[in-house]
Amino acid sequence: MPIFEFSCQACGLRFEKLTKIGEEHNIKCPACDSGEVKKEFSIFSSAGSATSSGNACFSGG
Repeated sequence: MPIFEFSCQACGLRFEKLTKIGEEHNIKCPACDSGEVKKEFSIFSSAGSATSSGNACFSGG
């Protein structure tokens, strides 16, 4: 499940919520319980390193 970032239109709180895709419209603000929340644009990255080289040396130790 992805983590989405939301902002409450009633109280202004910004919060994150682990939500199933397609259910982000059912979110309520954890501070004021308002259903007037807006999904914000968030940037994500995956952990790990990227290399352009396909060569890898593994020592069998």
